Amino acid sequence: MDVIPAIDLRAGRCVRLYQGDYARETVFSQDPAGTARRWYQLGAARLHVVDLDGAAGGAMGNAEAIRAILRAVPIPVQVGGGIRTTAAIAEVLSWGTDRVILGSSAVLDPQMVAEACRAHPGAIVVSIDARDGQVAIQGWREATSLTALQLMRQMAELGVARFIYTDITRDGTITEPNFQALQELCRATGSPVIAAGGVSSVAHLSRLRQIGVEGAIVGQALYTGALDLKAALVAALPR
Repeated sequence: MDVIPAIDLRAGRCVRLYQGDYARETVFSQDPAGTARRWYQLGAARLHVVDLDGAAGGAMGNAEAIRAILRAVPIPVQVGGGIRTTAAIAEVLSWGTDRVILGSSAVLDPQMVAEACRAHPGAIVVSIDARDGQVAIQGWREATSLTALQLMRQMAELGVARFIYTDITRDGTITEPNFQALQELCRATGSPVIAAGGVSSVAHLSRLRQIGVEGAIVGQALYTGALDLKAALVAALPR
């Protein structure tokens, strides 16, 4: 199981939001590339980068910081936030990103997602962000009538090969992941699922490994020191 440090970008800085609330922001670094190097030097084999300005506004706002991260580390980097056209997907991949994460566009423009999957096999990841079981879009600020499972099944039929599931109410809280929802999603489709939201201890990682998720995205717990990355990487190893 992969342990994937998260780098959330807003106005060129590394930040964390509490439950996706843009008014409850904590700034952890003014140097995104330096933060990426730090996680790489501690053993991370992949990074998860989200453009929060893009997620909320619909167009990427931290391209310079993302390109600096890609130049700073030799490991794969998956990027999301405000990527909502096939042209934007191609551009982000041209920077050296190995996976592009789509969120709102999965709901708003499924045909575009299908085209992207055909054009870039294996490189498209759909992020399913849910609050109380219902998918939220537009930087998590707009609720939809879709459940996480409904959206995952729709996207799998369109060719999406991998998913990220985030329980918004747990993101940035250092509580625990929504284990029940993750187990249901893993069983329902058989598609690789990456867990996010509330991952904050070695025990959480051990349970996620048992559930069968492909990876776990960790943010707040790493930045506050509640979880040590080296210990987390050991906990994710197969037993």
